[in-house]
Amino acid sequence: MDHPRNARPHPVLILLGLLAAVASAAAPEQQGRSGEPWLRVQVRSPTATDTTDTEEGRLIVAAVDGGLLLETSDTRYVTIQPDAIVTREAIVSPPAADEPRELGQRILAELPAGFELHLTQHYIVCHDTSRDYARWAGGLFERLYDAFGNYWTRAGLELTAVERPLIVLIFANRRDYEAYAVRDLGAAADRVVGYYNLLSNRIATYDLTGSDALPRRAGRSGPAVREILAQPEAAGLVSTLVHEATHQLAFNRGMHRRLAPVPVWVSEGIATVFETPDLRSSGGWRGIGMVNRSRLERFRRSYQPGDLEQLVAADDRFRSADTALDAYAAAWALSWFLMETKRPQFVAYLKTLAAKQPLTADSPAQRRADFTAAFGMPPADLEPALLRHISRLELRRP
Repeated sequence: MDHPRNARPHPVLILLGLLAAVASAAAPEQQGRSGEPWLRVQVRSPTATDTTDTEEGRLIVAAVDGGLLLETSDTRYVTIQPDAIVTREAIVSPPAADEPRELGQRILAELPAGFELHLTQHYIVCHDTSRDYARWAGGLFERLYDAFGNYWTRAGLELTAVERPLIVLIFANRRDYEAYAVRDLGAAADRVVGYYNLLSNRIATYDLTGSDALPRRAGRSGPAVREILAQPEAAGLVSTLVHEATHQLAFNRGMHRRLAPVPVWVSEGIATVFETPDLRSSGGWRGIGMVNRSRLERFRRSYQPGDLEQLVAADDRFRSADTALDAYAAAWALSWFLMETKRPQFVAYLKTLAAKQPLTADSPAQRRADFTAAFGMPPADLEPALLRHISRLELRRP
């Protein structure tokens, strides 16, 4: 939602910025090798030159210069610079996946004391807040998992089931959450209520019922949690949680590949279509299909002729605090338009993007070419139809 604290690039962009040096070094000579076996790599310790650490994982990318990108058994991505590698060997028999509770216990060992597990069909929720809030959040994620899968399957996009449970960390209060988030987001940690990390593959957030943005209510029981999060003031908080969980699903069910050159308007556009909260529902979100009124109003105020061409060709507008919210609104409008009026073409476009390799980059010309091939016309030619469609939404009720 358009909150002043969120007038900034998305956490995904911050994390991608941290990887820019790795990508620029590896991409020119990069080789995608998705079928490679698992590797065991001895890595020189960054803190002591005479000791080593061991990393094990499935090979995602091997660069000609010897650098590696591995996916560990808990779905984290680990980048290893060539000069840090002491030895490497193939693991003939990859390790079996941990049972959800066993994996959850491993994650708890990384977290401060007091964290507990709440397991659902597809999620491991690690939390140190109330069990009722963890259950509310787990229920929200599962409804989103089903709605996401049902929508895209009906649209003709074959999604994969998650290989391992998706991991969500919920802190009891904002202070502890920010202390954790600062390692990923730096000074921006105090500006968002939750984020999805492309490297760790985890969502981190905190108990929204304690947010300063919400009026206080006594108790933290299940009914109290639902009452607090049904308030109008909670809409932006709930939508952020759904937004981040949509990113996690898209990058884990075969729609996008982590660290591949997915245009930001695509990933953010889909997330903004799914994020719209439904405060009439006791769970705060019921499914997709509602017009995102906040994004629509922003689009009406800010869109300028030619913005569509810029949005498709590059991600610059998302990276500036002055234009980020306008870019999100335009991403929502374009995604909504394509999902409603050109769904088969949009699905074909998503399949093209899903084939992109991690740590590669597409030029503006390549991005325009991919778009034109999928929709049969360049972005500028599609703009009039987009504006006509969005103008008709002004007559709809929320």
